[in-house]
Amino acid sequence: MTFAALSEIRSGLTALSEQGLLRQRRMLQSAQDARVHVDGRELLSFCSNDYLGLANHPALAAAVAQALPEMGVGAGASHLITGHHTAHHAFETKFAEFVGLPDALLFSTGYMANLAVVTALVGREGEVFGDKLNHASLNDAALLSRAKFSRYAHNDLAALERLMAASTARSKLVLVDAVFSMDGDVADLPALLALCEAHDAWLLVDDAHGFGVLGAGGRGSLAHFGLQSPRIIYMATLGKAAGVAGAVVAAEHDVITWLLQKARTYIYTTATPPLLSAALLASLQVIAGADDRRTHLRELVMQLRDGLQAQGWELLDSATPIQPVIIGSNEATLAISSALLEQGILVPAIRPPTVPVNSARLRITLSAAHSAADVALLLNAMGNA
Repeated sequence: MTFAALSEIRSGLTALSEQGLLRQRRMLQSAQDARVHVDGRELLSFCSNDYLGLANHPALAAAVAQALPEMGVGAGASHLITGHHTAHHAFETKFAEFVGLPDALLFSTGYMANLAVVTALVGREGEVFGDKLNHASLNDAALLSRAKFSRYAHNDLAALERLMAASTARSKLVLVDAVFSMDGDVADLPALLALCEAHDAWLLVDDAHGFGVLGAGGRGSLAHFGLQSPRIIYMATLGKAAGVAGAVVAAEHDVITWLLQKARTYIYTTATPPLLSAALLASLQVIAGADDRRTHLRELVMQLRDGLQAQGWELLDSATPIQPVIIGSNEATLAISSALLEQGILVPAIRPPTVPVNSARLRITLSAAHSAADVALLLNAMGNA
């Protein structure tokens, strides 16, 4: 008997393969670091979001080892039942203090945090405004909220202002990546906040790629621009520069209390393992004192950009650890990524739908764990490619 739905899936997979869009997982067989063991090989990796090199930091590992006998492995319940551990609460308190906001709430992932905030703040009578290059989680959150969803061209704040001025929605919310994950550029948060003030709107800042890297002491994009406002809801993920896992939302105390009542992705899921919060507390201490790592990271960015520009590669305007090299076609991008792999260097090929059609790219991400010699090896391999 023919199973039509399964046949359709098989046809779809064949089509993806023919278009150079079929994705496969690699098998990591070591701790995350500049050099990793993947699929049985030792490779120099420019793939991870471990911007400060904390994913394998001894202080974080020691915090987990110390917490394990007391806290165990799992939380065992949702936060609103019996899963909210003192370690969770201590991290929320310390994070809010660290970024200079009144209160904070811990989530299992950044995706869940964005879904929570958007669906709790707006509904059918609201309108959500989003940059077209925002992360998928922000787009999905807007759709799930059932609010009107209006998107504007990347960084086109004049278009955003027109949309906001024309809106008659009861509540308005602007969504933005502080650092855009596939382009590496930084959003104009002061101008966005000014628009929100002019049109009585919330501003949700997704600082997944800015927290730990930007701002004094790594306090993120708000600190980078010196911004404070009760309109801002700040979201930081904790599996990138922080080196652990999860996400946290910081905002006015009443906003956090509202999320505690209404955020479905917080209420209806088991809390994260408490020992991860112990690691995160250690991570905040390391981040605060990591100016040398951030300086080193900036130097690596300049070294890479200077070298790639000298070789004639097409770069985007990014001063962050995310350095995209635009290739264009899926096939050419995959071929160059494979050529680098043959030289022992791991750089991912990013293709549609993650990025727009005909803008496939190599996405090089730098870490403070890299050395100048590592970047020189990459540049040599890129020249060969």
